Amino acid sequence: MSLFIFVCILIGLILVHEWGHFFAAKAFGIAVEEFAIGFPPRLFSFFKGGTLYSFNLLLLGGYVKIFGEESEKKNQLLSDSEKKRSFTHRSPWVQGAVIVAGIACNLVFAWLLLSVGYLVGLPASAGEHTMGVVQGVHTTIVYVLPGSPAEQAGIQAGDQVVKIQTATATLAPGASSSALQQFIAGHAGESIVLFVERNGVQDVFLAKPAAGIVPGHQAIGIELDDVGTLRLSLPLALVQGAILFSQMVDSTAVGLVTFFASILHGVASFSEVAGPIGIAYIGSAAVRQGFTSVLLLTALISINLAFINVLPIPGLDGGRLAFIVIEALRGRPLPERLTTNLTIASFALLLMFMVIISYHDIVRLFHF
Repeated sequence: MSLFIFVCILIGLILVHEWGHFFAAKAFGIAVEEFAIGFPPRLFSFFKGGTLYSFNLLLLGGYVKIFGEESEKKNQLLSDSEKKRSFTHRSPWVQGAVIVAGIACNLVFAWLLLSVGYLVGLPASAGEHTMGVVQGVHTTIVYVLPGSPAEQAGIQAGDQVVKIQTATATLAPGASSSALQQFIAGHAGESIVLFVERNGVQDVFLAKPAAGIVPGHQAIGIELDDVGTLRLSLPLALVQGAILFSQMVDSTAVGLVTFFASILHGVASFSEVAGPIGIAYIGSAAVRQGFTSVLLLTALISINLAFINVLPIPGLDGGRLAFIVIEALRGRPLPERLTTNLTIASFALLLMFMVIISYHDIVRLFHF
C-alpha cells in the first residue's frame, strides 16, 4: 500500500508539471487539444472548453497536446484563424513561457509543500536560525558515515538517542548533542552502547570507535544534532518554506553539476544515483515513516524533476527551449528531420541511462 501511495504521488508531480504547460498555453490563447492523465489505451474522456480531457489505462504520468506543435509542413496549411491559436505561430517569448511554465510549477509546488510542512510541523535543528521556536528537542543522529562502525552496527540517520553508556560510565538521559560527542570522544578506547528510539520503538546498538573515521581521533562515525519540531503560522511558514526551498535548490543544483562533471571526467558512480526503482523504494519507506517524511521527499523530487527538465536535451523541456532560442536567432525553423533525429537519439540515450541506474537500484535492493 505504501508503494502504491508513493507511485500516485509521483504521477501527481508529473501532472503538476503538465498543468503548468496547460495553464500557460490557455493564458496566452493557444489551443490545448488534450490534457491526459496516464497514457493510452483510453478509458474515458470528455470535451470542455476546446480541450479533450482523457483518463487512460497506463498511469505512468500524463501529457498535454498543444495545438500547433505538429510538423512544420502541417503548420503551413493552417488558416489565419488557426494560426492565432497555434503554438508554432506565436513569438519565441510566448513559446518559451509555455515551456518554462511546467518547470516553474514544479518549483512553486515544492515551495508550497515545504510551507505546508511548517504549518503542521517539520523537523528542525534547535541551533539553526528559524522564524520560530523549535519544540520537543531530542538529540538525534543526523548522519551515519558509510562503512563506519556505526553503520556496521545498524545505526541509522534519524535515530533519537535516549541514553549512551560504556562499561565504565553512563551519560544521563536528555544530554545535548555536544555532551554526547564529548562523551564518545572521552571513551574512545571503549565500546559505546547507544539506546535509541526509531519510529517509536526503542533499540540498543553496540559500536566501538575506530581510527581513520575522523582525522585526529577515534570515532564511531555519526553526526549528532539537537532536533525538534518547528510549527509556524501561515505567513511565517511561507517565509521559512522559501528559505528551506532555496537551500534544497542550491544543494540539488550542486549535486547535479557535480554528477554530470564526474560523467565527463569518466569517474561517475551510478550506484550513488537513484532511478525509478530506487525512488519508489525510498518513497514507500517515507510513506511508512509518516506525513512529514513524504512531504520533504515529494518536495525534493519536484525540485529534481524541474532541474532534469531544464537540461538542454532534445525531448525534455530544456531541449525544446534550446530549439526555440536557436530558431529565433536564425530567423527560421530548424529542419524537422534534424530535430526528430536529435530527439530520438536523446530518448535512446536517456533510456540507456535509466537502464544503468535501474540496474544499480536492483543491486542495492538485493544488498539490503
